[in-house]
Amino acid sequence: MNETLKRSLSGAIYIVLLLASILFSIDSFFVLFGIFLLIAVVEFCNLIILNKITSLLIATGIYLLFYYETNFKQNGLFSNETAHNVTLLALVVTLLVSLKGFLFLFNNKEIKANTLSKYIYLVGYIILPFVFITKIPFGEKGYNPKIIISIFILIWTNDTFAYIVGKTIGKRKLFERVSPKKTIEGFLGGIVFAVVASYIISKYYFDPKEYYFKKSVMIWMTIALIVSIFGTIGDLIESKFKRVAGVKDSGALMPGHGGVLDRLDSVIFVAPIIFLFYQILNYVS
Repeated sequence: MNETLKRSLSGAIYIVLLLASILFSIDSFFVLFGIFLLIAVVEFCNLIILNKITSLLIATGIYLLFYYETNFKQNGLFSNETAHNVTLLALVVTLLVSLKGFLFLFNNKEIKANTLSKYIYLVGYIILPFVFITKIPFGEKGYNPKIIISIFILIWTNDTFAYIVGKTIGKRKLFERVSPKKTIEGFLGGIVFAVVASYIISKYYFDPKEYYFKKSVMIWMTIALIVSIFGTIGDLIESKFKRVAGVKDSGALMPGHGGVLDRLDSVIFVAPIIFLFYQILNYVS
């Protein structure tokens, strides 16, 4: 099987599995992303040389805690105030680690991270972002799979057209020492097409009766900008981790695509920021 066919087939299986799990039920959505999380933890441990058993136990414990918080707070297991405080603390930790990752991207010095720093990255860069992915589809009217599907569509649109535009007219390198193939033209092209896709999503994908998403096309255009800019940063940070580790891909689960981290590096960096954006929208409204 040639490389293009292999890449297309594995990509199609990934998309079908993702959409089916999101649309089928809340439980299938949580289960799939729980599996993705555990695989991503193993891949990340391989990149930074960290104990896998301990890391998997930490990931499982945190993910299950937030699973129960999301699904059973209405039944009295968690009070609304407790759930809000725990989520807020997790968001602050994640954003601080994201900032740490951003600074790591621009650090030219080879600094050997200690074990504590590695676990901080594990929790704030891998585990908690997966938690926020599972929180994004839950709004004031419960689970809405269209929200998370739309975000994935924006990420795929941005990635696809950044590649096409960069391949066609790209000349100026975006961040050559970390990702030699990315260009400024491709980056801008990805943003433009993601914004166009966000307009189509806001106009034709959501039912007019679906809460605040009906109020303004600008909300989804803003999300497209967040996805395009921070998704690219997330992709570059994962590339930096791979570069330091001296590997091309984080794993080999998906032929032609690499590992789970290679496929989800954008969304795990974007998810906490989109969640923060939702909280700001709710506060303002």
